[in-house]
Amino acid sequence: MRQAGRYLPEYNATRKRAGDFLSLCKNPELACEVTLQPIDRFGFDAAILFSDILTIPDAFGLGLYFEQGEGPKFQRRIENDSDISSLGRIDPTVELRYVADAVSTIKRALNQRVPLIGFSGSPWTLACYMINGGGSSDDFLGVRKWMYSRPDALQQLLEKLSVAVADYLIMQIEAGADAVMVFDSWGGFLPEAHFERFSQKHIKTIVDRVHAASISIRQHQGQTDGQPTPVIVFVKGGGQWLESIAATGAQAVGLDWTTHLGQARSRVGSRCALQGNLDPATLLGAPPHIEAEVARTLESFGPVSAGAGHIFNLGHGISQFTPPETVSCLVEAVANYSKKLR
Repeated sequence: MRQAGRYLPEYNATRKRAGDFLSLCKNPELACEVTLQPIDRFGFDAAILFSDILTIPDAFGLGLYFEQGEGPKFQRRIENDSDISSLGRIDPTVELRYVADAVSTIKRALNQRVPLIGFSGSPWTLACYMINGGGSSDDFLGVRKWMYSRPDALQQLLEKLSVAVADYLIMQIEAGADAVMVFDSWGGFLPEAHFERFSQKHIKTIVDRVHAASISIRQHQGQTDGQPTPVIVFVKGGGQWLESIAATGAQAVGLDWTTHLGQARSRVGSRCALQGNLDPATLLGAPPHIEAEVARTLESFGPVSAGAGHIFNLGHGISQFTPPETVSCLVEAVANYSKKLR
C-alpha cells in the first residue's frame, strides 16, 4: 500500500528532480525509478506501479493539480448533468499513455524479479473527487447529497467511470501488469443500503470486463491456461460488506485494519484470498511492538489451506512519517513468523 513515498529519502530526491508530484507520475522513467526503490531497499514480494488514482479524472480534462499541504484539486468539477454528458470515452492508450509506458518500463527493469501490480480508483471514489473538486474534510457530504437528490445523474457518471476504469486496467495488463487492484477509498462513507447500488455493482462490472479481456490477452501471449489476470478489490471501511465485495468475483479482497482477519476468512470462505491488514501506525512504534503485531495479524488469519490465501499487507497506505528501518523490521518479522506457521 503506497510502497514508494515521502518516507523514503531516495524517493524525495527523485521527486525533487521531477519538480512536483504530478510531473513525477507522468514521467515513465522516473516513475519506474521510484517504483523500484522500495523493492531494492526492502525486497518486497511484489512491486506496485507508482501513479495516482486521479489520473482518470485528469484525463477527462478536469485539470488535476496538487497544492502543498492541501492534497489534490481540480480546476473544474462536475456540477450538473451537462458536465456529465460532456465526458466522452477516454482512450487510455492516448490520454493515459504515460501510465502504459511506465508499466512497460518497470516490467523491463524488474526483469521478472517480482510481479507488478497496477491499480485504479473505483468509480464511486473517483466520482467523490470529481463532484467535490478534490479532497474533502466533510466526508463528501455534497456527493452523498447526489444519492438522494440526483441519483440518476450520479449513476450516469458512475457508469461512464466504470467504462474508463475497466479500459484503464486492461491497458495496464496489456502493458505488462501481473495483477491489478481497485481502490474504493471512500466506499466506507456509503450507507449500508446503498453500497451495492453505488459501488459494488460497478466494481463487479469492471472485474467481469477485466477478467474477460485479460484471458484474451494471455491467450495472445501464448498462455493457454484460461486463467484471468488477478484482480484485488479494496474498500476502506468496507468490513461490513465482505460478502458483497467477494461477490464481485475478485481473486482477493483487501481489508483495512479495523477488520478481524479470521472473522473475514470465515465469512468469505474459499471464494477469494484476503489481503491485509496491519495498522500503518504500527510502523511508528518500536521493533518489539511491530513484531508482536505481525504475529497477531498472521495468527488471526490462521493456517493457510487449500482454497484460502493471505497476502500480508498494511491496512492502508504507509505514513510519510514512517522510519524506513521499521519497514525493514516488518519485512523480517513477516518472513520469520510465516516460516514458524508453516
